[in-house]
Amino acid sequence: MTEEFNNELASFGAPAVEPSVSAQPVAAPAPMRIAVSALSDVGCVRTNNEDAFGYDESLGIYIVCDGMGGMASGEVASAHAVAAMVNSFADSVTSGVPVSSRLLVAINAANQDVWEHAKIAEHKGMGTTAVVAALDGDKLILGNVGDSRAYILQDGQCVQLTVDHSYVNELIRNGTLTIETAHTADLRGMESVITRAIGVSAEVQPDFYSVDLKHGAAVLLTSDGLTRYLDPEEIAAILAATPFDSACATLIDVAKQRGGVDNITCLLLLAQAA
Repeated sequence: MTEEFNNELASFGAPAVEPSVSAQPVAAPAPMRIAVSALSDVGCVRTNNEDAFGYDESLGIYIVCDGMGGMASGEVASAHAVAAMVNSFADSVTSGVPVSSRLLVAINAANQDVWEHAKIAEHKGMGTTAVVAALDGDKLILGNVGDSRAYILQDGQCVQLTVDHSYVNELIRNGTLTIETAHTADLRGMESVITRAIGVSAEVQPDFYSVDLKHGAAVLLTSDGLTRYLDPEEIAAILAATPFDSACATLIDVAKQRGGVDNITCLLLLAQAA
């Protein structure tokens, strides 16, 4: 599996080949299938795992959530959000509605579910991030709320697809910090504060992105328990050198070796020939 995975990643950097003139009809693109590998770990400090992931390959939906709220509330929020999105997406499968619209409905369903459960006294204040990928032909539609991220591996590089809804990112946007100085700035405990989350109000505002998939493309969905320790270049290097089936475990191990203060979740997708 290692050779196949590495060869497909390496294919991003191959030079374009000019088509030759031929009277033969042009072949249709080969159909794709999505291989998936996922793993979640409590980390080195916490005693409970407030992250959750879920996917349904038949529906083409893949989700990572990072719950918050303390005690068991974060676990409740992330688990409910994942289940609500998968169920909503399943309910709309024959609706004829575009995938992007179905994904919006699913995220809203998750928000409503968590919002209602947060009214229970023991879960007051809970919420969760979410990063979701939905297959739409040869595209992935991505939605995110909070600071869980999606990356794509292409041209030998790891590129972040989503934009964090976080206090740190707001400082970068307004020019107070730069990407280079954000890691060393004294943020007085605000490093992990997010500015949007599922279930903290009656309405939610997700962002959406669309990415074209090529054979060999790898997409990583992950919680911030990983991204606080590994930059995109390191993620690219690890994935290029690791078998697909153990890539998530390797990424998590590196994060734990560097501290692992938070829960860590990785969900890796690989577009392959059917």
